[in-house]
Amino acid sequence: MSNEASVARPASTILLLRDRADGFDVFMMVRHYQIEFASGALVFPGGSVDAGDRDIIDRPELYASAATGEGPSLDFQIAAIRETFEESGILLARPRGSDQLVAASRASEIEAAHRTALCEGKISFAEILATNQLVLALDLLVPYAHWITPEKLPKRFDTWFFLAEAPPEQLGMHDGKESTDSIWLSPREALDGGESGRFTLPFPTTRNLIRLGKQPSVREALDFSRGQHVVTVMPIMGRDGDKRTLTIPAEAGYDGEVFEFNGN
Repeated sequence: MSNEASVARPASTILLLRDRADGFDVFMMVRHYQIEFASGALVFPGGSVDAGDRDIIDRPELYASAATGEGPSLDFQIAAIRETFEESGILLARPRGSDQLVAASRASEIEAAHRTALCEGKISFAEILATNQLVLALDLLVPYAHWITPEKLPKRFDTWFFLAEAPPEQLGMHDGKESTDSIWLSPREALDGGESGRFTLPFPTTRNLIRLGKQPSVREALDFSRGQHVVTVMPIMGRDGDKRTLTIPAEAGYDGEVFEFNGN
């Protein structure tokens, strides 16, 4: 394996949350079975940081109230919102000069006009924001976790996970290309689906769902996470007899250090 192949690609993902009567749901999607990474898996919307995300950094009129200090840099935050829009149609932005999120009806119009072109690289996210007089709501993003793919694997990502409350009435829909289904479900329902075989859950997804499921509501999940130091997790692959294992830092808050690994 070359050194170049082992470099972890910067990436971002958002756990979009919305309350329900008996707790809260998180938005998740089923990856297409023919794509290269996490095929067929139930995942949160997200993807790689790209050059366009870095270009937006130089246009501060397109974003506001970004998190500062320790934690993910601006390009990770911008990529998180862009990727979520590409993969779900949900847009975390405000009309310029407003303190309210873009209305669901307007977000739907923007999605219909630009989402496909954005996914196909025919328009930049910066162009969409500027044309529609939008400002990214980076202040809604709460850093939640930071995972780096183990060094032994050929396809690696350096991924920041964020929490965000979903905008009211923006329901979200998979793109039908990279993902084939989308669903709002509680962390427990997602985990039960993984245990029953209904869903395939990658290891980081499982650990984050378990941790998230300890919170009773969206507000408490966000408030709790705002007060936490995010510990970077890069699992170490190993063996215990005939079982494969992953070892992660105990201080990362995932209720353990050594976990059995089934390959997902």
